Amino acid sequence: MQSLNSIDPEEDQFAYRYDTQLLIDRRDEDLDEDDITDYILSHFEGNSLIAAGDEDMVKIHFHTNEPWKILEYCNSIGEIYDIVVEDMIRQSNGLQG
Repeated sequence: MQSLNSIDPEEDQFAYRYDTQLLIDRRDEDLDEDDITDYILSHFEGNSLIAAGDEDMVKIHFHTNEPWKILEYCNSIGEIYDIVVEDMIRQSNGLQG
């Protein structure tokens, strides 16, 4: 079994299978997109990260093999909604669902 650290995303377009997207709404403290970006990049395997927004709302887009970990983290810093997790391999095979 291949470990995540040995995956080369340049050679395998589906190295990170799940396109994970969501919105985070401010709960108690202001959101900081730079802090969120730094945390995700240092704690989770994946690529194609986009974290954009302001202190009240941040949109996340991230390719990963463990989308539940991203959801758990984001829920710890704010209210999450408009959650979409798409299997890019199924999409490429025309098997959306």
